Amino acid sequence: MPDRSGAAAAPDATDRRIINALQGDFPLVTEPYRQVADGLGLSEAELLQRIDAMLERKVLTRFGPMFQIERAGGAFVLAAMKVPEADFDRVAAQVNAFPEVAHNYRRDHALNMWFVLATATPEGIAAAVAAIEAATGLPVFPFPKEREYFVEMKLHA
Repeated sequence: MPDRSGAAAAPDATDRRIINALQGDFPLVTEPYRQVADGLGLSEAELLQRIDAMLERKVLTRFGPMFQIERAGGAFVLAAMKVPEADFDRVAAQVNAFPEVAHNYRRDHALNMWFVLATATPEGIAAAVAAIEAATGLPVFPFPKEREYFVEMKLHA
């Protein structure tokens, strides 16, 4: 559980092994979690329970595949907002409540909140931007992708 400061409880050694094992090369087999669990010396049930617990404790904020959403007919953009410091936590909570929002980060810049918007259709971006602006009372600046880069990022837990 998060402590009173909102920080997530630290993962234990087994959680760290799970995090490290699940970054890339997820097995494309009938029972992928069983295969991962076997490699970690865990039962499939324990692996799934630990993933759920890490999500609940906010050790992990997301667990799932990354897709090239345009190939599936969708769209995504990097978006930014200029949020008054006194309102940052409130606005972050409002923005993060939208299912289209991922990867929300504070930046030391005039545009101090940056996040990714992903929608099932290209038209969904404008609708999500309008909805976030209505909820927060602040403008959203969407930055569509001009070029695609592949950057594989694996974090050692």
